[in-house]
Amino acid sequence: VQLQASGGGLVQAGGSLRLSCAASGRTFSIYDMHWFRQIPGKEREFVAQISYSGGRTSYAESVKGQFTISRDNAKNTVYLQTNALKPEDTAVYYCAADVTPSGGPSYRAWGRGTQVTVSS
Repeated sequence: VQLQASGGGLVQAGGSLRLSCAASGRTFSIYDMHWFRQIPGKEREFVAQISYSGGRTSYAESVKGQFTISRDNAKNTVYLQTNALKPEDTAVYYCAADVTPSGGPSYRAWGRGTQVTVSS
């Protein structure tokens, strides 16, 4: 499974961005999908998670009510709608997918990340 994130960019504080992450390869083996973010010099941190059906989501406390995760399985894509952005949301955003291939061990696939920069 390969993941390609997009949609990042430079935005003013209070603005919004919609991040996308498209999966390719053995996409039928993907279950939960996630967004993480990383600020230079800090550890990667969890942002949001969504189940395969989209019926179960979870968020980091710092983004609850501000970000919304969703997915379109027909397009093999997960989204992160980011609203009311603040300078402290500046980071590289990564998507990840929990993959369970038939006959093999489960693993987490990672995309390359997309930069989000929020100016004050």
